[in-house]
Amino acid sequence: MTYSTLLTERTGPVLKITTNRPDVLNAQSRILLEELDHAFLAAVDDNDVRVIILAGAGKHFSAGHDLGSPQEMEDQRKTPLEPGFKGEYRRLWERFFENTMRWRDLPKPTIAQVQGYCIMGGMMIASACDIIIASEDAQFADRAVKWGGSHVQYFSMPWDFGPRKTKEYLFTGDFISAADAEKAGLVNRVVSRDRLEAETMALAQRIAERDPYALKLAKASVNETQDAQGWRQAMENAFKNYMLTIPHRIEMGTYGAAAREKAPKDRFGVLNKKPG
Repeated sequence: MTYSTLLTERTGPVLKITTNRPDVLNAQSRILLEELDHAFLAAVDDNDVRVIILAGAGKHFSAGHDLGSPQEMEDQRKTPLEPGFKGEYRRLWERFFENTMRWRDLPKPTIAQVQGYCIMGGMMIASACDIIIASEDAQFADRAVKWGGSHVQYFSMPWDFGPRKTKEYLFTGDFISAADAEKAGLVNRVVSRDRLEAETMALAQRIAERDPYALKLAKASVNETQDAQGWRQAMENAFKNYMLTIPHRIEMGTYGAAAREKAPKDRFGVLNKKPG
């Protein structure tokens, strides 16, 4: 299949999928997410593919969801969802939660190759991968609280960082350096920017030498251990908490059509006003 927002490249048993919207920092439009889902599932069905790399073209892995690029707005006009909160719930569940949960459980090893910004929705899909290799300039963040939200839809941060660091990162909205992300356990390895692609491919090729059936069951055991600890239920609960912030953010002007008309600094200004 030919994709409009992705590049795919096979190197032996390794398939590299690259999101290819560098002009908008690889923001995740509906089209990109649907194409990514197709590419992932096609890789699962291809017996010759043993490991999948997810990368982002250009300087940044992903700055998150597409909040209003011309392409996204035109697509929304052509493919509208049912109106109201019910329609918004379905859109957010299907595109940003259900998709990401499915990718977390793909029966083949996945590696995120991360450089530059990996924030919000970008951090979601990287977190859903089994392994993250980051360049020294990579920066991670969930900045939702700064916008009046709770966190992103796929909220694995407490499992990736632990509860106390998660609270610190959420409450402040600060960027997390690659070095700190490695120390906390989100990132497996940090390498120089010029070595990122080669190091990621080398690891993928090494993993691809292992028996595919053994890899599938090893991954399942780790994921099922998390599930037995309450991971899946916690993720669903967190999504519902996220949804409870949507009406609040609409009232504040930091979500939806009104928010798209403001620059990011103006949205932050709404939240940072001092009582007067």
